[in-house]
Amino acid sequence: MVDLLSLLLIVAGLCLFETISSIDNAIINAEVLSTMQERYRRLFLLWGLIFAVFVIRGVLPWLIVWLASPGLGPVGAFTATFSSDPRVIEAIEASAPMLLIGGGTFLIFLFFHWLFLEPKQYGIRGERYFQSKGVWFYAVVSLLLSLIVWFALREDAALAFGAVVGSSAFFIVHGFKQNAELQEQKLMSKDLSDVSKILYLEVIDATFSIDGVLGAFAFTLAIPLIILGNGLGAVVVRQLTVGNIERIRRYVFLKNGAMYSILFLGTIMLLDSFEFHIPPWLSPLITFGVVGFFFYKSVQFARYLDLHGQS
Repeated sequence: MVDLLSLLLIVAGLCLFETISSIDNAIINAEVLSTMQERYRRLFLLWGLIFAVFVIRGVLPWLIVWLASPGLGPVGAFTATFSSDPRVIEAIEASAPMLLIGGGTFLIFLFFHWLFLEPKQYGIRGERYFQSKGVWFYAVVSLLLSLIVWFALREDAALAFGAVVGSSAFFIVHGFKQNAELQEQKLMSKDLSDVSKILYLEVIDATFSIDGVLGAFAFTLAIPLIILGNGLGAVVVRQLTVGNIERIRRYVFLKNGAMYSILFLGTIMLLDSFEFHIPPWLSPLITFGVVGFFFYKSVQFARYLDLHGQS
């Protein structure tokens, strides 16, 4: 019974994290879909959902585990955390720290990029100050990477390499995201065909999904659970896309909640990689708590705007 509750908590946490970290993607999709013919909207929502759930959020976590533990093979990588084979258990335990430190480094860099450089609604005290010091972002993450690698080298060279891979992945993905944001204006153009818009949206969705996939490893290393939780989150995002996206825009601090969740999840992954015991229920509990706090702030802020006749 306890195990079942733990699994349900993990899946629910994954679903919430995937949903909240994909809000920006849902808004982009909704804006682009508004320029498309109805039949192409339905085509994107059907095949886009299949692609998002089974290809991106299915293949990517499986591929990450397989690359981290190539000796497991494709089937072993998928079923690793549910296997009773001692060799499989040993392989996943050996590769888990490198995977966790890479994902943790990626997520913490992502948080600091948002904190220092990205435009935002200021949800808590201090955010405005950090954004005014945006030039320090590269110094902060460089020093942080040096510190992580220093401690990792004292444990294992492979662990230090995992941190470097995580930082490299961040800057590569960040480049793709910047390009995706530039492409949004092109997608809004009437000159681009609806088929081309669908293809662009799929690429953008793949880019934005990486954060959610890497963050999922803070909840569990079980690929089937990640696919289930992230897949449910992808379904929710699609429903938001076709629903009242303007209502979602009113909850202005949801992005803050997503980013602070990312900070906590990244920290948990780093601690886990250094063999600090982190109970499995902590990641979903923190996610629900942080997102709930910023959702409450968003509701209060929306009521304030309604009361004062502002939009």
